[in-house]
Amino acid sequence: MKINTLSRRHFLKLTSRGVGLAIVSSGLMACFDGNDLSLPEVPEPTPVPEPTPIPVAFEHGVASGDPTQSAVILWTRVTPVEEGFDGELPVSWEVASDAEFQTLVTNGSANISADTDYTLKIDAIDLAANSTYYYRFISGESTSPVGVTKTLPEGDVSAVKLAVMSCSNFPAGYFNVYDLAAEQEGLNAVLHLGDYIYEYGRNGYASENAAAMGREVLPETELVSLSDYRTRYAQYHTDLSLQKLHAAVPFIAVWDDHEVTNDTWRDGAENHQVEEGDFEERKLGALQAYFEWMPIRPVIEDNNEVINRQFNFGNLLDLYMLDTRVVARDQQLDYANYIDPATGALDAASFTADVSDTNRTMLGAEQLQWLQGAMTMSTATWQVLGQQVLMGRMMLPAAIATQQLSVSQFAELAQIAILAQRAQAGDPTLTAEELAYLQANSARLTPEVMTLLSLPSIPYNLDAWDGYAYEREVVLATAKQLNKNLVVLAGDTHNAWANNLKDVNGDIVGVEFATPSVSSPGLEVYLGIAPEDLAATEAGIQQLVEDLQYVNAMDRGFMTLTFTADKVVSEWHYVDTISSTEYSANVARARTAESSVVSPGISLL
Repeated sequence: MKINTLSRRHFLKLTSRGVGLAIVSSGLMACFDGNDLSLPEVPEPTPVPEPTPIPVAFEHGVASGDPTQSAVILWTRVTPVEEGFDGELPVSWEVASDAEFQTLVTNGSANISADTDYTLKIDAIDLAANSTYYYRFISGESTSPVGVTKTLPEGDVSAVKLAVMSCSNFPAGYFNVYDLAAEQEGLNAVLHLGDYIYEYGRNGYASENAAAMGREVLPETELVSLSDYRTRYAQYHTDLSLQKLHAAVPFIAVWDDHEVTNDTWRDGAENHQVEEGDFEERKLGALQAYFEWMPIRPVIEDNNEVINRQFNFGNLLDLYMLDTRVVARDQQLDYANYIDPATGALDAASFTADVSDTNRTMLGAEQLQWLQGAMTMSTATWQVLGQQVLMGRMMLPAAIATQQLSVSQFAELAQIAILAQRAQAGDPTLTAEELAYLQANSARLTPEVMTLLSLPSIPYNLDAWDGYAYEREVVLATAKQLNKNLVVLAGDTHNAWANNLKDVNGDIVGVEFATPSVSSPGLEVYLGIAPEDLAATEAGIQQLVEDLQYVNAMDRGFMTLTFTADKVVSEWHYVDTISSTEYSANVARARTAESSVVSPGISLL
């Protein structure tokens, strides 16, 4: 067998703080017969006993990610069985074109240690485009499960299918959504838009049923240190549904806030207090653990903060994964600073001035310029932004946005107020039933209620693009000027949405599809929606939000997007429960929408 000299020069790329052990693998490790080299005879060496293999286990599965046309990241974690072991472990890997590993395309070996929490990432290169590969890892006498991955297509591409998900909260419920997604056929990749883990301690957010389900978090306390974050990632990766999906499809992932802590921004977070230490140290530890435990390729060596990157699916689609959290985001605005506590009145002028400030940023100048430059150079049919938070205008009456009234309460009181106005104007078309209803309910129209009904519509979520209005206009203006087919993907809210994206002039510039959560609770908790009020609430929200075409306010799930040359089709998939591992697809709540190149805008199917 011919010696491949490249295989003798496998090298390590260590990102900052010892993160992201990534070994570039090209070709097969060679073996040869030394007699072929005509070397002088030497005495036979005294046999040295082989060292006893260190007992290990592959408890956290395998994963692949960040595929290109010729490379893909392969990941695993090796767990030393021996308690207290802190030395190095030898690990080898194999990549084959067949499930039986009869035709190897690359292999190699390396030593790993506690410096990377015994995680290993391989950048397997020199692969063929649009091809399926099988991979596995071996350490000692243990062999990992077999993973399946796929490289990206190139040239003329007729279709691309992506699964999109976010917000996987371990104590909130079982990851049935991951299991259902793993059953999808024909996926090119899974996009995870963040909140892959949550930082809260036991009895924290969405933990009410965790003990009963055997899903109480580790460590017990809120995550603050590098060790804490590593422990939480390790626990998540013991979930069999998570392992199943990772082993089936390559991931393209980006973080949101909970990979650090709730409502993270450039220099702090809502869920970081002074007594929890230095925020920068906490953030760097969180990001180190992320790069260790996720199959992601470092964008800049020795830098764990930069995560925005581009993926090209031939001439059909260019995907831009953005960071709206860590690098540049300004602190979120807070309605409490604009509402008079005595009257409940909103200082609309001050709020409008602050939210539309031209210096206010989420992406930052450098990332924004990168995005604009990449879109300018792109010749792909579709421009897709994979990012965290809703870009569509989600304007709700202030009484609802500030949770002073529910959607159903607002709708009911508004109806009574309209009937009262008609009666006061002497409207002869009022029916006897309407007059009776008004007489029975007119006492509810107190001065306080009338004040609430008269408040203007405001963004319900200032953590989203609604809180960074100017920069949103810059992104939309860029797509409009370049005449691009823009599709924005979002997570974060735990609910499914479909928005037409209009610029300040009211022109449709693109569309937005948002995925529900894997397990985190959504609007049904935030707005206190009773099951019997669900249909009316969803209809009410859709009616109140001008550009909103679809909302699911209750169910956990994911979405698939299928891109072709003329249209994009979004399908929302839901599970019927996350409280038991026995689940079914909730077909009754599934929904499909599309947008075409010829006529941009969402049509429900």
